[in-house]
Amino acid sequence: MTLDEKLQQLTGAKPEILPELPQCYGARHVSGIARLQIPTFRITNGPVGLGQNDCVSVEVAQALGSSSPMGVITRAYTHPSSAKATALPSALAAAASFDPAVAGLYGEVIATEMHNLGLHVFEAPGVNLARLPILGRNFEYFGEDPFLSGTMAVAETRAIQARGLIAMPKHFLANEQETNRMTIQTTVDRQTLRELYLLPFEMAVKDGKAAAVMCAYNYVNGQPSCESKELLTDILRTDWGFTGYVQTDFFAQKSTSASLVNGLDHEMPLPLFWAPAKLKAALDKGEVTVDLIDRALERRYRQAFKAGIFDRKLTQTPIDFAAGGRKAREIGARSSVLLQNNGALPLRSTLKSLVLIGKQSQVYAQQAVAGGAVTGEPMGAGGGSSDVVPAYTVSPAEGLRRALAQLGNPTATVQLVLVDDANTAATIDGRAVGMNEALAALAAADAVVIMAGTIAEEGADRATFQDPKGLALAAPAAAGQSLDWYAHRSNLIATETGDNAARNSGTTALIAQVLAARSADGRPMARKTALVLKDNAGPALPASLVGPAGPAIVEAWFPGQEDGNIVADVLFGRVEPTGRLPVTVPIAGKSFLDYVAPSAYPGTPGEGGKQTVTYAERLAIGYRWYDLDPDGVCPQRAGRNPCVAFPFGHGLSYTSFAMSAPRVTPLPGGKWRVSARLRNTGPRPGTETAQVYVTLPASADRLGAKQPPRRLVGFAKLALAAGAAGEVAIDLDPAASNHPLGVWDEQRQSWIVPPGAFTLWIGRSSAPRDLLRAGTITPAG
Repeated sequence: MTLDEKLQQLTGAKPEILPELPQCYGARHVSGIARLQIPTFRITNGPVGLGQNDCVSVEVAQALGSSSPMGVITRAYTHPSSAKATALPSALAAAASFDPAVAGLYGEVIATEMHNLGLHVFEAPGVNLARLPILGRNFEYFGEDPFLSGTMAVAETRAIQARGLIAMPKHFLANEQETNRMTIQTTVDRQTLRELYLLPFEMAVKDGKAAAVMCAYNYVNGQPSCESKELLTDILRTDWGFTGYVQTDFFAQKSTSASLVNGLDHEMPLPLFWAPAKLKAALDKGEVTVDLIDRALERRYRQAFKAGIFDRKLTQTPIDFAAGGRKAREIGARSSVLLQNNGALPLRSTLKSLVLIGKQSQVYAQQAVAGGAVTGEPMGAGGGSSDVVPAYTVSPAEGLRRALAQLGNPTATVQLVLVDDANTAATIDGRAVGMNEALAALAAADAVVIMAGTIAEEGADRATFQDPKGLALAAPAAAGQSLDWYAHRSNLIATETGDNAARNSGTTALIAQVLAARSADGRPMARKTALVLKDNAGPALPASLVGPAGPAIVEAWFPGQEDGNIVADVLFGRVEPTGRLPVTVPIAGKSFLDYVAPSAYPGTPGEGGKQTVTYAERLAIGYRWYDLDPDGVCPQRAGRNPCVAFPFGHGLSYTSFAMSAPRVTPLPGGKWRVSARLRNTGPRPGTETAQVYVTLPASADRLGAKQPPRRLVGFAKLALAAGAAGEVAIDLDPAASNHPLGVWDEQRQSWIVPPGAFTLWIGRSSAPRDLLRAGTITPAG
């Protein structure tokens, strides 16, 4: 290769019509070199399907011509004419399955369609953690626990790479907020990095054999993520043995020489810092060498050869959208979480009338929901990483009507009621009515389904700022965790006033009105009402909704194109809701966000005036914060946390289970097995998810940050027929990549198993009331 050819191969290409695929105007590839038989190397966005995927209509280029080159570039990355693909349920939904097989199915759909579209690299899975419930991209990630996140990432990565493609876990590292993500300075102590934020990446690299990793926009402890020697070389390659390549997030690179020297291998999407002129100048100055350029190329080529990319002709074939839709529907059903049920679910297939109600300003009851969905606009029109353009969508009303017909009840009526933000006016199937008439329709119906949620997208968090710069909040951070908060464009910073002002949908007040209505059949409204949530992460719920006086509640996350079918399957009991919460759902006013300081979000001016965020909570995120209670506001009472509506790992079934006889058994090689007896005590078959947590000895706290009372170290599902019983067993390996018994000792710069006895628990959620003590272990040495 000539030097010019090497430099060309280090970066993405400018937008162009692909020679091998003349129907594609692409901006996510490295152009091939025909004389060397180097194929065009094509990359697609993720993680909830093939988002912007290097193929928008050639008319985009033809329409803009050469008069507006930057317009061509922008639209090439974001245009809604992007090649169609299956819009899967959110990654957080897949995590809610607590089932690596579901993550594998997720990867299977993605890999199949990548081959259909002639793609090579999937920019996912996303394994950043839900440190902030209002993080705009929580739905793209796997929740608040690093072990769960890592487990799902490993399964998805393996599924994709087993099919001759490259998976790229992202965003490396500590990229837990969208606000000012390009420039934010993140300060995190090394113990917290190792035990939380690095852990899912470590699992994806060691167990998933990830072929690539994407570095992030933000700075970590003073260094840009994409040029940090500590991250890219010392940890990723030296500590973990990573042999793949590191690609930038789009436009994340911040230097020419330091990034190449410290371990970056590929700049996307354009030759900016690695433009040939800049690299040649760096070569002339002796800042970089040709050997470093060769190293970067060899790392990427090696993975391309392993995947067989050099051996395949670049072609496209039709996608089987029906097959993708069936799998998306299965994933959604296995990911739905039944939070509470007072007898309203499953809905009777013989009902005569059902009312579906939501907000006029919100998407949830009106159309299929994916990240960034906007009322009245087609799915995938926003251009973000997760904006997949599907071949079809299924609306909630369509799904409910179809389910009733398939259940032999085609004459049942399904009315759609949409209410304004003030809760004073409504429409019934498009006909304007007063609020009293709308409530009368609800009261007369056999069943009521309310739909609400917390839409979000890449580019912004669910927070209200003083101005579009996003430097200072204009309302408490916790406001964005409410079902009431929304802005018209979830990918733009919301402000108090202006074109993207934060607004109050009046959703919680509407729910209260519905539940207070007098039902025509004499039943309390809560007994015939189901609240279906479609959330970015765990919303903060009013205490009045939780418990016997509240409605049945189903968490469906962002269901994607099969929304209506997925929700109807669960509501009518055609499938069992086997999902469990990958995030904590708090009581409104008692969330972590109600106590977060500006230095922790959205950040405060630091050195040089740069916005700096400090992870001052250290190990106390998600359920660990509620359990540890560092602020003394959530004292446990009889195994219940007054700040928590539904704990991490929680989920009910349409049947019931009893767990007994917990025990710990030693295994060869210093491993242990935690097991218990499960019995299905209900009237129908179902699946329970057993979870194992460990309490570290008191000596662990002396090694650094205070350890939370419990950490998740294992889980397994067991399906049982009605009345049947069986044993569920989960093995624990202290040497596993998730370091289940380990603490990172900053002084020794290594993982340590602290001395003393470890207590093992098995149960159905992270809450103490749901756990049985299985026993204690004392590891050797």
